[in-house]
Amino acid sequence: MTPHRLRPAPPRSARFSRTLLGRLTAGLLMAGTLAACSETPQYDLVIRHGSIYDGTGQAPITGDVAVVGDSIVAVGVVNGKGRTEVDASGMAVSPGFINMLSWATESLIEDGRSLSDIRQGVTLEVMGEGTSMGPLSDTLKADMLAKQGAIRYPITWRTLREYQDSLVAKGISTNIASFVGATTVRINHVGWDNREPTPNELAAMQAEVRQAMEDGALGVGSSLIYTPAFFAKTPELIALMQAAAPYGGMYISHLRSEGARFEQAVDELIAIAEASGARAEIYHIKAAGEGNWSKMDRVLDRIDSARAKGLEITADMYPYTAGATGLDAAMPPWVQEGGYAAWAKRLQDPAIRARVAQEMRTPTDEWESLLLAAGSPERVLLSGFKNDTLKHYTGMTLAAVAKQRGTTPEETAMDLVVQDGSRVGTIYFIISEDNLVKAMKRPWVSFGSDAQSMAPEGVFLGSSPHPRAYGTFARVLGRYVREQKVLSLEEAVRRMTSLPAGNLRISRRGQLKPGYLADIVVFDPQTIGDHATFEEPHQLATGVRDVFVNGTAVLRNGEHTGAKPGRVVLGPGAKR
Repeated sequence: MTPHRLRPAPPRSARFSRTLLGRLTAGLLMAGTLAACSETPQYDLVIRHGSIYDGTGQAPITGDVAVVGDSIVAVGVVNGKGRTEVDASGMAVSPGFINMLSWATESLIEDGRSLSDIRQGVTLEVMGEGTSMGPLSDTLKADMLAKQGAIRYPITWRTLREYQDSLVAKGISTNIASFVGATTVRINHVGWDNREPTPNELAAMQAEVRQAMEDGALGVGSSLIYTPAFFAKTPELIALMQAAAPYGGMYISHLRSEGARFEQAVDELIAIAEASGARAEIYHIKAAGEGNWSKMDRVLDRIDSARAKGLEITADMYPYTAGATGLDAAMPPWVQEGGYAAWAKRLQDPAIRARVAQEMRTPTDEWESLLLAAGSPERVLLSGFKNDTLKHYTGMTLAAVAKQRGTTPEETAMDLVVQDGSRVGTIYFIISEDNLVKAMKRPWVSFGSDAQSMAPEGVFLGSSPHPRAYGTFARVLGRYVREQKVLSLEEAVRRMTSLPAGNLRISRRGQLKPGYLADIVVFDPQTIGDHATFEEPHQLATGVRDVFVNGTAVLRNGEHTGAKPGRVVLGPGAKR
């Protein structure tokens, strides 16, 4: 055995130096490792140094928002690096805005970019005012095909969810959600007739509502000034909501009247909420026509009283003094019974035309006339035609077209409906600016464009839309927050984000909060504004710099990236 040789111990000073050197070396190695880690992206996206308006209405904080995949993972001071770093210094950072009343149903088929809304920070389009893109009977599908205008498309779906899934498969930049239309299920089983559904028909309508709720609908939407929705009585609407309420569905309605019977129409909505146990919302709350403007205070107080009793009653609005619909809103419902073909045929009968013209001139509380609410045909703009030979009238007043054609405004309206093959897009100036501000100040009011999401190009240039299509959200933030100070910025953001998300019972959206989906807007509070006017409506809003939808950049430095990460947002009763 070879004996071990003992080495003499090194001097203490040497041992100390060696230990210190080891520690220093280890420390340097650790520091290098940490430095390497700090260079490795820990997040997919970090938005830095912005004024964070989290959607709750709280005052902003200066900080960062970190995103991994489609979700927010940190808000505040974020250590670590993002694959993409966005400097938001001097900018507001907020949740994506929710458009409570979108008519992007067809425009997204034509152009999935949703440009006019993306440029305003909208990341969710909520559809379904009275009609929805499903469920569709064969008869209703044929009618929809016949009514298509400049935007033409095959209808390959039957249910509302199939329509939504087809949009996502095609590619859309915004998220989408929808109510199921009370008018849609009525047409499927009752048609366009002025009668009550039979018990079997009503049961079938309720079954369609239940299926839509399980497929992800948000509730039931009605639009009661139009035919055939006008023919639906309150018990029918209660029955539909009794089918939707167990799924957490909301009732949302264009009221039966915004004019002569405005207060009674609000009472009907409250009664439907009480009888069904559901939440309820009023679409685009307004008093239509100068003779009805004084009713707004009483209606707002009525809603406050209902809320004080525990009912969840809310409303949405657009920030303009004009509404937009069609010439059908200038004619009595009875002449429209049976659908467009029957309506157009009646309008060619001299005796019927004489009666319709007389009723169009006569004030009444039996039906809603927006022509009378406007006060004169000079306050009625013609905004959209199907027939190319009539498109030169686009943007003209009904009064001007009547004068040019040498017919009365009533006769002109009837002729245009027949000749165009449609109800003719129409803008009515009917709203008080004072009332608009009063409604906006109520903490339970959110916002909706009541318009398509379009682009200043292609087929969209063939119409002269209401400027709300391009300006609703930017107008609130520019005119009513920055300039008039009707709302604080944090409160306006709340009204566009967490308020509608909560009302709709949408999960994981509407706030900047860890675990929430990354729908995020970066905008300049000092410059955001609308530019669309009634004379020149195809003008994009400015001031929104960046928009992220489900964590994907859709708008960067004010330019659309072409990304289409939009999804279907499901209601609270969805089974899949």
